Amino acid sequence: MQTQAYNLARRMLEDWSLAEDAVQESFVSGYRAFHQFRGDNLKAWVMRIVANTCKDMLRSRRARPAVPLDPISSDPDDATAPPSAADLPSSEESPEAYAEREELARTIQAGLASLPEEQRLAVLLVDVQGMDYEEAAATMHCSLGTVKSRLSRGRGRMKDYLRNTGELLPDLFRQEV
Repeated sequence: MQTQAYNLARRMLEDWSLAEDAVQESFVSGYRAFHQFRGDNLKAWVMRIVANTCKDMLRSRRARPAVPLDPISSDPDDATAPPSAADLPSSEESPEAYAEREELARTIQAGLASLPEEQRLAVLLVDVQGMDYEEAAATMHCSLGTVKSRLSRGRGRMKDYLRNTGELLPDLFRQEV
């Protein structure tokens, strides 16, 4: 669950260090409020805490934009960012395939970042985290129909975004028209 929480936070916040802070803050908050847990789905409860923490951080960041003192960027291509296992090239993967995979990952992340917050959360929970609609509804604290509509709109926007950047996608991922 920790990995899923981190992945959700990283994709919502687009910054690995902020995501780490959000997950840590969420787990501490969840620990303190555990006596209030009355549901039967702990994963959805924890993911809701993570999502709410990320939303709070995004609102705070918009309200008080920070000017970095150090010339270190939060860019995912930044050499100072710790690599994940998914970032390392496979010994069986060609350099071209690795470059295409990385470019596709950046394109998808940019597409996710372009979505409105609630649509992004729905897409992340269902399509990336693999939650079913009921779990996503519990996590987002909304109705099943709302999850479905946000997911449909988010998928549509992602489809349009990816279609508009089609030249960036490897042949394997392109739709035949």
